[in-house]
Amino acid sequence: MRVGERRDTDVTHEDQRPPAAVLFDALGADYEKAFAHAPAHLSALEWLIERLPPAARTLDVGSGTGRPTAAALVGAGHSVLGVDVSPVMVELAVRQVPGAEFRSADIRDVPLDADSLDGVCVFFSLLQMTRAQQSALMRRLALALRPGGHLVLATVPADVEDLEVVFMGQPVRATSFAEDDVIGMVEAAGLTVLSRHSLTFTPDHPAAEPEPHLFLYCRRDETGL
Repeated sequence: MRVGERRDTDVTHEDQRPPAAVLFDALGADYEKAFAHAPAHLSALEWLIERLPPAARTLDVGSGTGRPTAAALVGAGHSVLGVDVSPVMVELAVRQVPGAEFRSADIRDVPLDADSLDGVCVFFSLLQMTRAQQSALMRRLALALRPGGHLVLATVPADVEDLEVVFMGQPVRATSFAEDDVIGMVEAAGLTVLSRHSLTFTPDHPAAEPEPHLFLYCRRDETGL
């Protein structure tokens, strides 16, 4: 083998990290700046907070830097567990939102007790999973909600699988569903979609492009799953 040639057995630390961790470690605080003041995100948070019981137990899937989601929930008097695969994001979140608990982990590996949560936030945290993984996670999240609990979800609706894209200057592979299929996935998990909100948003970043966003406001019905 020539000097400098890479062997198949040579695996770097970055190769071992999940793609989402590589992406969001690189973006860091720039992601918060680009998305923290998105009106639709803030409206979804307000909707959820209005429906939570006092001192609710909530989960923030893909919690990022902790702002605005975990910060808003803590500010409203609720307990928050934030889970993010990016250690850089978790370090920022711990510093910025000390009133919440954050874990650096893949949400697919985190145990979730049935009927244990009052509210769940899933803001753009599915896009680096396969469709099967997204569907399986939604079923687990629905089961973790108490009957009558609420979930807000945001994603980029598109009929794509493992598509290579550039997001805020970083290469990433993305998978999603068309809008009606996102809704079908959520309903198949056992949730009722109370309303949907579609819009186009351009993140506050010089390398960002306009992107379609879909927000779903959901409830686990009292009848259970």
